[in-house]
Amino acid sequence: MGRVIVITGAGIGLGRALARRFARDGETVVLLGRTFSKVEAAAEEIGAAAMAVECDVSSPDSVRAAFAEIARHHPKIDVLINNAAVYEPFNVADARDDQIEGIVATNLSGPIFCARAAIPMMEKGGAIINVSSESVALDFPMLSLYQCTKAGLERFTQSLSRELEPAGIRVTTVRAGPMYEEGKGSTWDPQVGMEFYQKCVAAGIDLRARPISHVNSVTDVFRALIDLPPDVRVTHASIEARHP
Repeated sequence: MGRVIVITGAGIGLGRALARRFARDGETVVLLGRTFSKVEAAAEEIGAAAMAVECDVSSPDSVRAAFAEIARHHPKIDVLINNAAVYEPFNVADARDDQIEGIVATNLSGPIFCARAAIPMMEKGGAIINVSSESVALDFPMLSLYQCTKAGLERFTQSLSRELEPAGIRVTTVRAGPMYEEGKGSTWDPQVGMEFYQKCVAAGIDLRARPISHVNSVTDVFRALIDLPPDVRVTHASIEARHP
C-alpha cells in the first residue's frame, strides 16, 4: 500500500503536478481545492488513485468538512502538502479589504487550519510540507502581503516542527522559485501586471530574464523529502530555477 498524500491547491500548477507524480509512483492522492470542478477534473484524469474534495483553506469550517470527508475514506494521512496560496501583486494603499483578508487567510491561516485537521490523522513517520516562496528573501515590490504571509508560514513551520518532533512527524518548508505550466496564464489586470513588471525591473529584478523551472521538475524535491530515511529530517529546502 502506498502513502495517503493530501495536497491543497491541487487543481492546477504545482499542486496538480504533485498529485500526478505521486499517483504514478503508486501513492494515493487527495486533491483539495476551492473550485471543485478543477480538482474533480484533475482527479478524474489521474484515475482510481485520486480523490477530489472541495476545500476553501481560508475557511476553518470548510477545512473541517474536507478532512471529515477524507477520514471517511482514509482514516490515516501520511503526508500533508500545504500548497494553496494567493499570489497577487498590489500596492497596499490601493488594496481592497477582500484582497488583504483573502491573502492572509489563504496563505497563512489556511496551512494552520489544515495542519490542525491533519495532525490527529497522522502517525509516526508522517510529514507536513509547507510551500513558501523565494520572495521572502528577495525585495519584490507590490508583494508585501504575499511576502509576509509566506515568512509567517516559515516561522510556523519551525515551531510546528519542534512541537511534533516527539510524535515523529516531520515538518518542512519548501521555499520555491518561479515555475511554469503549459496553458496556465495570468488572471491579473494587465495594467497591474505591467506596473509590477516595471517596478521589479527598477528594483533590479528582471522577470523576463530570470530562469524558470517547470512544475514537473520541482516534484522531484518533494519526492526526496517524503522518502527521507527515518533518522533524517530537513526543516527547510530552497528550490531555485536555473537555465538548463
